[in-house]
Amino acid sequence: METAHDVFIGNSNTLGEIEDDGVELVVTSPPYPMIEMWDDLFSSLNSDIDTALDEGDGRRAFELMHEELNRTWEEIDRVLVDGGIACINIGDATRKVDDSFRVYQNHAHITEYFDGMGFEPLPDILWRKPTNSAAKFMGSGMMPPNAYATLEHEYLLIFRNGKQSRNFPSGNDVRYKSAYFWEERNEWFSDVWEGITGTFQGLENADEELRDRSAAYPLEVPYRLINMYSVYGDTVLDPFWGTGTTSLAAMIAGRNSVGYEVQEEFREVFDAEVSEVSELAHATVSKRIQRHEEFVEQRLHDGKEFKYDAENYDFPVTTKQEKPLQLYTIGGVEQTETGYSVTHSAYNESDSIEPESETHGQATLGSQFQ
Repeated sequence: METAHDVFIGNSNTLGEIEDDGVELVVTSPPYPMIEMWDDLFSSLNSDIDTALDEGDGRRAFELMHEELNRTWEEIDRVLVDGGIACINIGDATRKVDDSFRVYQNHAHITEYFDGMGFEPLPDILWRKPTNSAAKFMGSGMMPPNAYATLEHEYLLIFRNGKQSRNFPSGNDVRYKSAYFWEERNEWFSDVWEGITGTFQGLENADEELRDRSAAYPLEVPYRLINMYSVYGDTVLDPFWGTGTTSLAAMIAGRNSVGYEVQEEFREVFDAEVSEVSELAHATVSKRIQRHEEFVEQRLHDGKEFKYDAENYDFPVTTKQEKPLQLYTIGGVEQTETGYSVTHSAYNESDSIEPESETHGQATLGSQFQ
């Protein structure tokens, strides 16, 4: 199996390199309106935003920032297939502008816009990311009533393009091979994700500006979403590519990817990440197999039986749908004119390694894939 991963430098309000209905899944984390680290970027797109902030008009600045994001959402409507899924990682913002302190509800604004485009909002997921601060509130200390709760979660907004789900031929082999484990289904499709810590990525070779803007979501977030909402060979789009975490996850998951990014320097950082993607993919799949084997052992210990055996692995599975499941690792990576070409190999149990011993960036795989 081979996949292609393209990266285009430019504003994603025009996805000119992608044809209509050209992608099956969108997974992205855009700049968050009304988070100060993104003020300059939004103002560079529309100088009225900077004026509104200077004049203390937070509501106006908030709306103008979302107008810039809306241009990209309109392009997603064009390129995403009918029944395709868009996953948007977004956080709300708390900010004092002039004399007004309030929460700016980014998740609600984006949900309303996608709904208005004809997308079907599906149950969203709260990604809980605890802060390290001992203070769990802002405001007036121990005295009521003027304290404010601390935001410790972000939203994974899930939208389907249209009313109908994607259609697959009966017994579609690719879909069955793309299955996830029963216990993964129970964890991944919970509406609250915990234990996934959002950290700065290890951009040792990047300049200060890139490091300041590199608070990307951790690899586990797009990796789960890609496995949940696509099949092998699908194309995943990230219109706010950043450090390329979505493309990295797509490589590991055996999907194609397309990314758009306004700062070319991030592409150079990603090149260094790709040099280790084969080891990362191997460790990721080994961890999934290891966790399933631990699940099997515990279930048998509890006196429960399995009705089915995996066709490609020497262990039982809980449901009939899991029987054809096939995981892949990366056999080789080649650079192309627009990105990378990746060759994938079927994963065998004899290939298993201890994934906790592998590292990626500043975090061990053991901590990334809890």
